[in-house]
Amino acid sequence: MLNNISQAEAVELCYENVNGSCVKTPYSPGSRAILYTVLGLGAVLAVFGNSLVIVAILHFKQLHTPTNFLIASLACADFLVGVTVMPFSTVRSVESCWYFGESYCKFHTCFDTSFCFASLFHLCCISIDRYIAVTDPLTYPTKFTVSVSAICIVLSWFSSVTYSFSIFYTGANEEGIEELVVALTCVGGCQAPLNQNWVVLCFLLFFIPTVAMVFLYGKIFLVAKHQARKIESTASHTQSSSESYKERVAKRERKAAKTLAKVLGVTVVVFMISWLPYTIDTLIDAFMGFITPAYIFEICCWFAYYNSAMNPLIYALFYP
Repeated sequence: MLNNISQAEAVELCYENVNGSCVKTPYSPGSRAILYTVLGLGAVLAVFGNSLVIVAILHFKQLHTPTNFLIASLACADFLVGVTVMPFSTVRSVESCWYFGESYCKFHTCFDTSFCFASLFHLCCISIDRYIAVTDPLTYPTKFTVSVSAICIVLSWFSSVTYSFSIFYTGANEEGIEELVVALTCVGGCQAPLNQNWVVLCFLLFFIPTVAMVFLYGKIFLVAKHQARKIESTASHTQSSSESYKERVAKRERKAAKTLAKVLGVTVVVFMISWLPYTIDTLIDAFMGFITPAYIFEICCWFAYYNSAMNPLIYALFYP
């Protein structure tokens, strides 16, 4: 009996004097400090890293190219994740409570989905841009113009914002699972469960761009290798006095192929590592009655969030 009373008193609530309050997950001071540092660092990297990319592209006129405009828009999406999503998610993850009101909970979910999917769609557009640039370099300037880049940017933003707000702001994500939502809801929580129909669409929105990126970067790598062999073969038929030229060309082309392979590996691996856990978890949860422990879900979310912090490094440093 005394043990039960002690356990009841030991339970911490998000709002002590409110009925139906969420239970607060207790962490030691050391654990809380580590969590705030790690999660907060992600937000800082996302904000400052993407700010540098945006300022650099806007400031230097020589960087005003279709590709770099896409990268700047991508950086803007990731910057907004770092400003409007990650700081609040940091508090939610560490405190296991939502202290920012029910209204902003809904907006936070919409911002989260909008900016993360905008980032995803921009990555896909950049892969298309790079594919055209490598496979058809002579006509690339006329095919992928600033206007085409602007269309890609508008479509990426429009589709992601429309998708997010049409689902979460209207409450369409809860249709058919109202009883389960009521059972999961408590004061101090901020949950946005997806029903089975919407979660399948969410999975497709992840899967299709991923497959497209793998295919396009794979083609880029194959084309680069083919071009390297072709140039080396052509150079081998020149006069013996040009042997040094052949060696220089072959070396340069091999280096380019390796660079593209590195970009392919870094881009796809980071993207997959960041998004795959969250996407699989939400898909399984919708069909298994949302049985995933809260801490597992938070880890999956932060893998996806950290992609916004990594993108400035990948796309600003690896792309010419």
